[in-house]
Amino acid sequence: MGAVKTKRMPRAVREQQMLDAAVEIFGRRGYTAASMDEIAELAGVSKPLVYLYLNSKEDLFLACVRREARAVSEAVRAAVDPARPADRRLWDGLLAFFAHTGRHPHAWSVLHVQARTHGEVFAAEVAAYRAELVAFVAGLILVAARETDHDRPLPAPDVTGLAEALVGAAESLAAWANTTDGVTPRRAAATLMNFAWSGLGGLLAGHPWSPPVAEA
Repeated sequence: MGAVKTKRMPRAVREQQMLDAAVEIFGRRGYTAASMDEIAELAGVSKPLVYLYLNSKEDLFLACVRREARAVSEAVRAAVDPARPADRRLWDGLLAFFAHTGRHPHAWSVLHVQARTHGEVFAAEVAAYRAELVAFVAGLILVAARETDHDRPLPAPDVTGLAEALVGAAESLAAWANTTDGVTPRRAAATLMNFAWSGLGGLLAGHPWSPPVAEA
C-alpha cells in the first residue's frame, strides 16, 4: 500500500478528523480488535501522523472517550430550559440524550461498552462523566421538588438515588434503542417518561409509594 497523501489543514481540524475515524472503528470493531492502520485509513492520513498527534492507541482511545462524554453532557444540558415545567425539563433532557446517542451509535458504544471494560483509566473517565450527569439530573429533581406546594422535602439520598436510577435506565434504553429497529429517540424518551414520571411526579407531589409493613 502506498503512502497516504494528505492536504494541509489546521492541526485541530485534523485531530478531530482522526477522532471521528477512531470513534467509528472503536465502536464498530471494539477496542482490542481496532487497529491504528484502520483508523488512519478511514481518516485519510498516515499511521505515523496518527501517532504524532495522539501518541498511542491508548491515548487515542482516551481522547475519544473524553470527547464523546463531553458531547453527551453538553447535548443534555443545552436542551433543558429552566423556565419550563418540571415534566417538560425532564422530557427535553431525555429526548436530547436519546437523539444524541441515536445519531452517534459508535460513540455510545465507546462510552457505554468499550470504555467500561478495557482498563481502569478509561472506566474512571466514564465514571466521572456519569457522576456529573447524575448530579445534573439530581439538580433537576431538587428544583422540581422545591416548585411543589407540599412541605415534605425529599431527603438528599433519595434525590441521588432517583437520579442514579433515571440515568441508569436511560443508558440501558439507549443501548436497546440503538440495536432495535423502529425505536426512534422520541419513542425511547416517551418510554422512559411513562416508566418514570408517574412515580416521580407523585413523589414530588407528596404522594410516595410506601413498602408494606412487615408481618409479625
